[in-house]
Amino acid sequence: MTVTPEQLRALATRAEALTAELWALCGTVQNGSAEPDPLVAARQAAGWLARGAEDLQLAAADLARLQEQPCGLPWGVCPEHGNTLNSSAGISTCRVCQRTWAHDRLRRPCDETATWKVIDRAGTVTRMCDGHVLGARAAAGNATFVRLGAD
Repeated sequence: MTVTPEQLRALATRAEALTAELWALCGTVQNGSAEPDPLVAARQAAGWLARGAEDLQLAAADLARLQEQPCGLPWGVCPEHGNTLNSSAGISTCRVCQRTWAHDRLRRPCDETATWKVIDRAGTVTRMCDGHVLGARAAAGNATFVRLGAD
């Protein structure tokens, strides 16, 4: 099973709700007597739940960042049309949609988010963006294409 940031955020939300419920429950008991507080452990648990909720939110953010790794192939493409770029005088233009970038996108590593895992016949795994996958589907015979987050 693959853990997603959304699953961790959902758990954090549940922990936050339990924390609030526990604090509300503990708040209904009058304290101030000379006897030891019978709800010390419950209040400690509420604090731990609150800390757990914070940690789950941090873990979700970290996981989301890891999943948003750049494609990293050593040349750029149009994110929508693939290998359709021209580059001249430091400006890149897609031949299909005419979108432009104010840098030589062709000769720089791709910084689009990797959205696919491509496994070739030898078992080599390459993470690619949507634009690179367009060209890879045409060129890579017998490769397996897996949408990231779906495996």
